[in-house]
Amino acid sequence: MKHLSFSLLFLFITLSLQAQKTSLFNGENLEGWNIHGTELWYVEKGLLVCESGPDEKYGYLSTEKFYDNFVLTLEFKQEANGNSGVFFRSTLEGTKISGWQVEVAPPGHHSGGIYESYGRGWLIQPDPKKDKSLKMGEWNRMKIKVVGDKVTTWLNGTKMIELEDEKIGKGKGAIALQIHDGGGIKVNWRNLQVKPL
Repeated sequence: MKHLSFSLLFLFITLSLQAQKTSLFNGENLEGWNIHGTELWYVEKGLLVCESGPDEKYGYLSTEKFYDNFVLTLEFKQEANGNSGVFFRSTLEGTKISGWQVEVAPPGHHSGGIYESYGRGWLIQPDPKKDKSLKMGEWNRMKIKVVGDKVTTWLNGTKMIELEDEKIGKGKGAIALQIHDGGGIKVNWRNLQVKPL
């Protein structure tokens, strides 16, 4: 009987924790998101796709809701050069973004590091040895934890960086996906889930 009670309690806790997660992408359309710029954001075969448009400029897809403290998990697969990113606590005016980017880029370009656009630039880059965690052209799983002034990122189970930054601690805003300028970029996304903390 004790074993059954423990099993039921474990199941209840597991379901409660899962229930706290929210899917940011419904697999059908871009409901809950805002497009910024002229680059292409669309749904194909249940995947969220970003692709360079004719202007070959920066583009963003931001959540309508703001998220302060959270754990975000997602999967991405890079095609072409795959230069993209995941912004947090961000706001946009046109395609000028404030906030911080977790880098999603081809090998050798610091995926999992933190970059501040229109500000201080690179705040932290992962140890180059960790770059082997990225699987170019395959599905990759990224986890981003933001609590107060602390940010931690993981790529395919490898902790990439841990950063404490006072300015980040004061930030407010949305989660946003980026497509880099320059053209020739295509990235697929799926299983975007956020758990507010």
